[in-house]
Amino acid sequence: MAEVTRLEFDAGALRRWLSDLLGPEDRFELSRISGGQSNPTFFLDWGDRRLVLRKQPPGPILKGAHAVDREHRVMAALAGTEVPVPPVLAFEADATVIGTPFYVMERVEGRVFGDAALPGLSPDERRGIYLSLAETLARLRNVRPEDVGLGDYGRPGDYFSRQMSRWGRQLEQSASGGTPELHRLRDWLEANKPEDDGRIAISHGDFRVGNMLIHPTEPRVICVLDWELSTLGHPLADLGFCCMPWHTASDEYGGALDLDRATLGIPSQQEFVERYQAHARDAGELTPFHTAFALFRFAVIFVGIADRALAGTASDPKAERLGPLAHRFALRGLDTAQAAA
Repeated sequence: MAEVTRLEFDAGALRRWLSDLLGPEDRFELSRISGGQSNPTFFLDWGDRRLVLRKQPPGPILKGAHAVDREHRVMAALAGTEVPVPPVLAFEADATVIGTPFYVMERVEGRVFGDAALPGLSPDERRGIYLSLAETLARLRNVRPEDVGLGDYGRPGDYFSRQMSRWGRQLEQSASGGTPELHRLRDWLEANKPEDDGRIAISHGDFRVGNMLIHPTEPRVICVLDWELSTLGHPLADLGFCCMPWHTASDEYGGALDLDRATLGIPSQQEFVERYQAHARDAGELTPFHTAFALFRFAVIFVGIADRALAGTASDPKAERLGPLAHRFALRGLDTAQAAA
């Protein structure tokens, strides 16, 4: 018997597609997962199989955004490596099936924590999860793109220049245009870009606690989720991004700057980085630029979320509350830049 929550697409068309892929089943249950600001995600039960559907959001989409095809490709490529990813089943590029491209993957049971405080856990569990996060990022760093068929997954070299161009362009093209502080941060980053050192790795692009699936009972990462921003990039970009909780407050998308981190069991940024460096090949040195760049990029993402909220196409109906965070992340980035002076 089918059980389907209210959707923006034709569930019957999805059911026909699944029947062709996996064979017909009487049981078809589909429910949207709450939270998330980008690609709409759904739990999908097909007979005895527990699956997940990820699709592009409806409405106008900036070029290169919401790349569910890239999500599917990178997870399929990483299957069998030491990087934990969910098993993917199929990608559908034909937008006429349910209105947008989408893919289906196996559902992995685990825990998701929306903020860096990891509420409800003991200090030892928090510490274990953070250090597992550092080790998981190192495992991603250690995968050579060409060894898993991702040698052409992005343009090699000069990563930060290309990323500044991309996110600066998105900022200029946004309906709201961001804030003066965000433009000032962009200018500082442009003036302080490090020279390209030739390091190339698979870059997740959004590597943080909120995009990790944690083992149901153990303090360790069992799946890395939400790969839509992945590309070939510089490994220190992901590391800088992963360090944002030490630079943002608990009311700024769940940071940890204002928390009693020692009491909570959250390791220092230095310890976190050292754990990463101990497990990553050719790790490199994290600098204030890398952290400020991460804050800038996330601020531009918040600008995009606010624009989609105004247009009525945001994945989260409460997305409008995140718009002010673009300004606050810009200020945190400027603080990081000033500390580097």
